[in-house]
Amino acid sequence: MFHDPSRFQFVAALEQNWPTILVEYQKAAGHAIDWFEKELYGDGWQVLGLFDFPHGRPLPDNVSRCPVTAKLISDHLPTHGAAGFSVLRPRTVIQPHRGYPGEFLRCHLALKVPAGDCGLRVGGEVRQWQEGRALVFDDRVEHEAWNRTAEDRVVLLIDFVPGYD
Repeated sequence: MFHDPSRFQFVAALEQNWPTILVEYQKAAGHAIDWFEKELYGDGWQVLGLFDFPHGRPLPDNVSRCPVTAKLISDHLPTHGAAGFSVLRPRTVIQPHRGYPGEFLRCHLALKVPAGDCGLRVGGEVRQWQEGRALVFDDRVEHEAWNRTAEDRVVLLIDFVPGYD
């Protein structure tokens, strides 16, 4: 299930700073690694964590590579969990799955979205990312993502506890 991003105060700060966040990602992109649950996607899903999964502890090397992004997250989301960049390489599909139990919702701030068949289904609703805009959803609901284009899709992904943003 998707939530209205305007309900969460931190979203405005992220959206306002998305060009800077994108530049930091681009400078650090070479440090992205494959997401560990390969059974969900095969190849093509990479992450560059800033705060660990699921606890939200800083990953010092990557935080130092992306200090503005890390500070935005720390300043505006003191109860965040995992946070970092999620990259879907061309022709990558993440199979339907449910997230881990807990209080978190998930925010995707779209940084790079190719034209074409690139989207996210949560429950029965499908949305496309829009550069500079956030989507907020409950990843405990069955969801899947795909990028059937020839370019990377990049989002800043943040798990957060609603009501503490």
